[in-house]
Amino acid sequence: MAAWMSQDRFSSDDPRDYLRLVGTQADDAIDLAEAALAFAAIDNPQCPVARYREHLQAIARDVAEEAKRLSAGPDTLGARTMILNEVIFARHGYRGDSHNYDDLQNANLMRVIDRRRGLPVSLGIIYIHAGRAQNWDVTGINFPAHFMVRLSHSGQRAIIDPFNEGTVREVSELREMIKTSHGENAALHPEHYAAVGSRDVLLRLQNNLKLRLCQSDDNARAVKVVENMMLIAPDEVGLWHDLGALRGKTGNLRAAISALETFLGRAGQNAHRHQAAALLQELRTKLN
Repeated sequence: MAAWMSQDRFSSDDPRDYLRLVGTQADDAIDLAEAALAFAAIDNPQCPVARYREHLQAIARDVAEEAKRLSAGPDTLGARTMILNEVIFARHGYRGDSHNYDDLQNANLMRVIDRRRGLPVSLGIIYIHAGRAQNWDVTGINFPAHFMVRLSHSGQRAIIDPFNEGTVREVSELREMIKTSHGENAALHPEHYAAVGSRDVLLRLQNNLKLRLCQSDDNARAVKVVENMMLIAPDEVGLWHDLGALRGKTGNLRAAISALETFLGRAGQNAHRHQAAALLQELRTKLN
């Protein structure tokens, strides 16, 4: 097991307890794949977690064996990229789910493993897991709308698209992707290449669930997703705003008011402060 990986594992009857532990950990101590499985286990309590762990370990072993087989050649960034792509996409058959992109299963790591289909971020978690198991320098980056992975070696870096079978994206492609998602005037900035920690990757994964549930007006389930997100990120003040807004939509006015008051007490100059204050006043009026 790589040095960054946690020795702790969750049991199928207490995944939330494990996520609370993650909430106390330094980012570099978080076992990204294990935490993603814990989130998945909340919605799949009857699934045998061991077989998903074994599958992820098998991917890591396959990468290690392939690296060993090619060790006679130069250990380059390109070689590492090729090995990860060969194992994850060619051998194990993972693909981005372009046909059913908004399917909730695509953000649940257990179902992603079952179906070999997922979102950019869920596939990225598998990619990061496989690379870090070799102690390779691989991380998610702060690219908007479409999760990307950065693999670094010997002073070189590659931006890899896990949704599209590990394609290495050139700067010109990234510019076009930004324009597609954010409009023709959008520009590529250095922060889009910035590394994001494991906690942020997990929040991004869960945020996909929250957004899709909100789009389908399943606000009660969206509340549960936000509450679970707060387990791993208790200091993420914006989650209190989301929780208050969603609880208000479910009619739980007292709990919504409490969450918004907590947000305003911690928010400082948060951009959503005015919106939250207006919503809080509206909910107090309804309650009275």
